[in-house]
Amino acid sequence: MIIIPARIGSSRFPNKVLADIGGMPMVIRTAKSVESIDDVVIATDSQEVIDIAKTHGIHAVLTSDKHQSGTDRIYEAAQKLQLDEDEIIINVQGDEPFIETEVVQAIYNLTQTNKNNARIMMNSCYKFISNPEADDPNIVKVVTDSDDIALYFSRAKIPYPRDHHFDAYKGHLGIYGFTVKSLHDFCMLDPVPLEHIEKLEQLRALYHGYEVAMIEVNTESFGIDTPEDLEKALKHHNL
Repeated sequence: MIIIPARIGSSRFPNKVLADIGGMPMVIRTAKSVESIDDVVIATDSQEVIDIAKTHGIHAVLTSDKHQSGTDRIYEAAQKLQLDEDEIIINVQGDEPFIETEVVQAIYNLTQTNKNNARIMMNSCYKFISNPEADDPNIVKVVTDSDDIALYFSRAKIPYPRDHHFDAYKGHLGIYGFTVKSLHDFCMLDPVPLEHIEKLEQLRALYHGYEVAMIEVNTESFGIDTPEDLEKALKHHNL
């Protein structure tokens, strides 16, 4: 199942999940772009989003407005839906209206492969980005080992090119694959200093000794965090 967290409040871009993307609210366009892969549910704190989803034939679940993260929100939705503990859940952010089906399918397949590996708590992906792109703290960087297991995520430029130019940074995409059990286990972990410093909750899994499996993908999509991001995306896609 694909669960899309859709918080109506956003400090940088209020009501962004309802921003118009070619005549369709952003979160609905996101849901429509991935519905061929698996069942899709929107987890939201807004009755307005629930009503809009219904008009577009998308199932939505009302969740608490107290959640600190999208992961907590999708966990509440999974509980309300009474999903089996081995059910695969893909967390696709509601601000990814141009995410390619192939990207989400790759994470789904990776999660399926790793579903019985208790060490792997989360599955995600990255794309290669340039040196100038890596300077942007809004683009999260990841360093992986030889098996594409994440060593660390940061908003800083990692690895740091001390002696020479480096142009093969791995930019993390905030799409995650869990089983219901691993999602539960993640949400039961205590928050840690690193995730508060970087504002990256996946560091919680690494801090507690779990693994995050990664896979390389090719994508032109990017999360829309600000009105400027939206304008850039609409121009790129001629909308």
